[in-house]
Amino acid sequence: MQIYPRSLRVKHMLAAGAALVCMGAVPYASAQDLQTPQPPAGAQDAPAPASDEQIGFAADSLEYDSNSEVVTASGNVQLLRQGNRLRADEVVWNRTTGQVEARGNVSATDTEGNIAYGDRFQVTDTLKDGTIENMLLVLQSGGRLAAAQAVRTNGVYTLRKAAYTGCAVEDSEGCPKEPTWQIKAVKVVYDPVAARVRYRNANIELFGLPLIPLPGFSHPVGDTGGSGLLVPNIRYDRTNGVEVALPYYIKLAPNRDLTITPHIYSDTLPMLEANFRHRWDRGAYQITGYATHATRAPASSTLPGSTTPADTEKDFRGYLDASGGMQLSPEWSINGSIRVASDRTFLRRYDISRDDRLRSTLGAQRIGENSYFSIAGWAVQTLRSGDPQGQTPIALPVIDYRLRLLDPLLGGRIQLQANALAITRTDGQDTQRAFAAFEWNLRKLTGMGQEVNFTTYLRGDVYHSSDNLLNNIPRYAGDPGWKARGIAAAAIDVRWPFIGKAFGGVQRIAPRVQIVAAPRIANLSVPNEDARAIDLEDSNLFALNRFAGYDRFEDSSRITYGLEYSLSVPDLSLEAVIGQSYRLDNRESILPDGTGLSDRMSDIVGRTTVRYKDFISLIHRFRLDKDGLSARRNEIDATVGTRKTYAMVGYLRLNRNAAIGLEDLRDREELRLGGRVQFARFWSVFGSTVIDLTDQKEDPLSAADGYEPVRHRLGVAYEDDCLTLGLTWRRDYVAAGDARKGNSFQLRLAFRNIGI
Repeated sequence: MQIYPRSLRVKHMLAAGAALVCMGAVPYASAQDLQTPQPPAGAQDAPAPASDEQIGFAADSLEYDSNSEVVTASGNVQLLRQGNRLRADEVVWNRTTGQVEARGNVSATDTEGNIAYGDRFQVTDTLKDGTIENMLLVLQSGGRLAAAQAVRTNGVYTLRKAAYTGCAVEDSEGCPKEPTWQIKAVKVVYDPVAARVRYRNANIELFGLPLIPLPGFSHPVGDTGGSGLLVPNIRYDRTNGVEVALPYYIKLAPNRDLTITPHIYSDTLPMLEANFRHRWDRGAYQITGYATHATRAPASSTLPGSTTPADTEKDFRGYLDASGGMQLSPEWSINGSIRVASDRTFLRRYDISRDDRLRSTLGAQRIGENSYFSIAGWAVQTLRSGDPQGQTPIALPVIDYRLRLLDPLLGGRIQLQANALAITRTDGQDTQRAFAAFEWNLRKLTGMGQEVNFTTYLRGDVYHSSDNLLNNIPRYAGDPGWKARGIAAAAIDVRWPFIGKAFGGVQRIAPRVQIVAAPRIANLSVPNEDARAIDLEDSNLFALNRFAGYDRFEDSSRITYGLEYSLSVPDLSLEAVIGQSYRLDNRESILPDGTGLSDRMSDIVGRTTVRYKDFISLIHRFRLDKDGLSARRNEIDATVGTRKTYAMVGYLRLNRNAAIGLEDLRDREELRLGGRVQFARFWSVFGSTVIDLTDQKEDPLSAADGYEPVRHRLGVAYEDDCLTLGLTWRRDYVAAGDARKGNSFQLRLAFRNIGI
C-alpha cells in the first residue's frame, strides 16, 4: 500500500447548485439537502497505484492501530483503486476484513464516471461494492438518482425508495428547484455497463403530481438510446374520434432502429404505423408505412349526406414513404424516394399530410469541380379531386449535363449543357425532348465603376410528341410528330452602384439597364411541359428567359430598366428594387394576358425588405398595372417580436385578370395570421389562421363569398430543458371525401433526457 499523508487540511467547498433536494420526499428518496461537492481546493489527488492490487491513498492525517489492523484516515481522504475513486472527510479501513467505511461528504466515482454522494459508505477494499445511505447518484450521462439506501454489487446499483430525473434541479440562480418530472419507484436498478435504468412499482410525477403509473418500466440513459415504449400521442377529431398512438422503439443496432406505432381510434378500425431507419458511413435511408382496413368515400364527396352506402367501400388503406441516399465517391451519389397512397383522402383523413400530390424519384448525380451530371426519373400521384391520374406525367429519363470552361480568347466563362427528357402519360400526351446549349458570360468593371455583363446564348432543340389532342389545354399541346427549334439570344446588363455614407450608415443606389436581343422562335410548334407557370416578379425581371422552364423561350428584343436601393444603419437595414421592361419589336407575344408581360410595356414590379434588429422583418412584393397602377400582385410577409413572443402576418392578393382556362394563373386573395405569446418563463399560447378572401372580383370562377376560413389553430404549450407539453385545438373548414371538416384536439407530451 502506498501512503501519501498531507500536512494541511483544506475545507471542502460546495457547489452553488443544490443536487436533487426536491427528490428527497418521503416515502421514496429520504429528505435531504445535498449539494454537489467539488474536490477540496488545494488538495492533491491520490496518485495512480502501480497495479490493480495496490491502492492510491492520500489524507491530511493518518492513524494506524497495528493490533486491530485498522487504518483511520481523516481530512480530505482519497482512495484510488482499479479506476474507482473514493473521497470523504474520514475513512476507516479494516485490513483484516477488507471493509472500508467512509463518513462525511462522501463521494465515490466509478469507472464510467458516475458519482455517488451520501452520508455514509460501507464498501470493500476494491471500492467496487458496498452500501450507501441517503445516496445521490449523478450519472455521467446527465441524469440523477436519489435513494434512501443503495447497494452496489459488481458495479450495478440497486436503490430502495428511489427517484430519477433528467431535469435540472437548480434554477438560473443556482437555487434548488423541483424538477419538472421525475420517476419514483419502490426499487430501481441501474446497470452502468448496459446503460439502462429499471423500475419496479414506479410512477411518473409531472410538476409534483402523480401522472402515469408504471408497474414495470425501464429506459436507457445517455445518448446511445435503447428499446422501449415512447410517450403516447393523444388526439381527437370529428372523423376518427379519440385516437391513442403508442409507439414502441426497437434499437436493432447503433445505426438501425424500428418504431412500431399502433393507432387506436374510437370511431374506426385501428391503424398500424412502422418506421425503419438505417444509417451507415456512406448514406442513410428510412421507410415509413401506414396500413389499415377501413371505409373510404370518393374524394369528390365533400358535403354531409352527399354519399350513400353504395358510394363507400371497406378496403385496405395505407401510405408508403421511403427516402434515402448514398455517397458512392466524392463525386458520385445516388438518391431516391417513394411516396404512394392507397387513395386520395387517406393522408387527410388520418392527418398525416396535406400534400395534394405525391412524387416518387430516383436519380444519380456526379458533381465535379467544373461539371455536373444527373440522370433521374420521377412519377407523380395526384390526390386532387377531379384531377385525372392518366393526365399526370411520368418523367423517365431526365438527363442533364453541364460543363464550365474558361474562355481562352475573350475571357469570361463558357457553360455547355446537354439535356434530355421523356414524359409519358397513361391517358394523355407523351413528349420527348433533347437539346444542346452554349452560354458565354463575361463580367467587366469600367473605370467609372459600372459593372457590365455580356451574355450570349445558343441552343438547338429536338422534340417529338404524340396524342396531342388529349392535352386539355391546346395552347400547350404543340404540333404532333418530330419538331426542331433553334434559339439564340444576346444580352448586355449594366449596373452602376453609387455608395456613400447617409443617415449614420451606408447607402447604395444602383441604376440598372439590360438590353436583350432575340429573333423569332418557333415556340408554339413544340409542346409546353415545364414552362407553364409564368408571372412577372422581381426575381425574374432581369432574367434572360422569364419562362421558368426550357419549353418556352421569350423571343423578344427588349430593354429592362430598374433601380436597386439599400440602406444599412445600426440595427436597421432596408433593401428595395423596382423595375419595368419594354419590348423593342412589335410582333405578337407568346406570353398570355395576366402575366404582366403580354404587352410591349410590362407592368411595374418590385420588392421591399425591412429588418430592425431581430425584432421586425417585413417583405413586400408588388406588381402594378402599367396603365392605371392598380395592384395586380400585393404580397406582404411580416414578423414582429422576439423568439418567445411574436406575431406573423401574411397577405396575398393576385388580381392578374388572366384568361380563364390557363392553369397556374388563377387569381386569389388570402390572409394568414399567426403568433405566440410567452406569459411565463416556460409557458406560452400560440395560434394561427388561414382565411380565403377570394371572391368573383379576383376569380370569376370562384363561388366563395370573400370570407372563407380554411383552418384555425389555437394551443397552449410548456417547454423547458427536459419536457415539452402542449394542447392544440384545430378546426378545418375544407372537406374531401371521408376527410371531414370540424374540430380536432391533440395532446403532446415528450420527456427529454430519458434516453429514447
